[in-house]
Amino acid sequence: MKLTFQQSVDLAASGLQAAGIDTKSAYETAQFLALAEADGLASHGLARVAQYAGHAQSGRIALKASPRVQMYKSSAALVDARDGLAFPALRFATDLSVNLAANFGIGIVAVKNSHHFGVAGHYTEAAARAGYISLLLGNTPAAMPMAGGSKAIFGTNPLAAAFPVPHGDPLVIDMSLSAVARGKLLVAAKKGEAIPEGWALTADGKPTTDPQAGLKGLMVPLGGDKGALLALVIELLVVGLSGSRFSYEADSFFNAKGNRPRIGQLLITIDPGLAGKGVFQGRMNDFIAELAQDRAVRLPGQRRFSLRATAFLDGSVVPDALFDEIQAGIQQSWKT
Repeated sequence: MKLTFQQSVDLAASGLQAAGIDTKSAYETAQFLALAEADGLASHGLARVAQYAGHAQSGRIALKASPRVQMYKSSAALVDARDGLAFPALRFATDLSVNLAANFGIGIVAVKNSHHFGVAGHYTEAAARAGYISLLLGNTPAAMPMAGGSKAIFGTNPLAAAFPVPHGDPLVIDMSLSAVARGKLLVAAKKGEAIPEGWALTADGKPTTDPQAGLKGLMVPLGGDKGALLALVIELLVVGLSGSRFSYEADSFFNAKGNRPRIGQLLITIDPGLAGKGVFQGRMNDFIAELAQDRAVRLPGQRRFSLRATAFLDGSVVPDALFDEIQAGIQQSWKT
């Protein structure tokens, strides 16, 4: 079925509230989930409602948490998500990093005691639309091995960067450091579909096309050892600067029961005016013009912006089974 953006927000928010999550956190989270649906990123959209509801009911998240600044240090700050859903904390941290960059030229905000934070590019996009360069790093529960290893030690550890473009949509680079985002396995499992070989391994390290086996096993690092080493860089920066848990200390998001993950994120926001007024904008214009000479080039972020524009007009297609799952959860308060 098709849902308008507001219908998607209302459905997701109602599902989260039915699990006991407070209204403000539920709606702020639902807005990001609905935006992921509009952007064609279903793995980070409404499919996550049941997962977050399960975490709420098993005590893996605090139901009424509000993020707060724990420490300031010149152009840097530490935000405590206080074991709540990550979306309100990341929204707050993004605004804070932009304010710091506006005052100091750079804003660095680390987030601790956090949770799954959805589409990393949504936060960097917001900063870029305000005219700033933005990077976001995050660690996630362990799913990938270290180079040469066979034990899950890193998460898929997302990385996003966004660059403002004069009079246009920003360039948004958004990726996990596994071959694909782990949420794609969740979507395939819900649909009863196989996954391509090369996405995941079983718990004993064998290639698999079964998404359930992949969720219980290992994700394949993007680019092999290079992807694993990039995941290491993110792990050390995020955990070292936020004091959060390492990936291997956080229980999987795909299990309703487990510990409060208390993972972290790191936002770096930069005022692009360092080289002089208008220099960054001029260089960006030159670069975009050069890329435009190759008609096969697709600028990063443009596909999601195109899908978003269509979805805002025509609605997003949500599988009937997913809609029914959330509605049943609302009616039964997710009790079985």
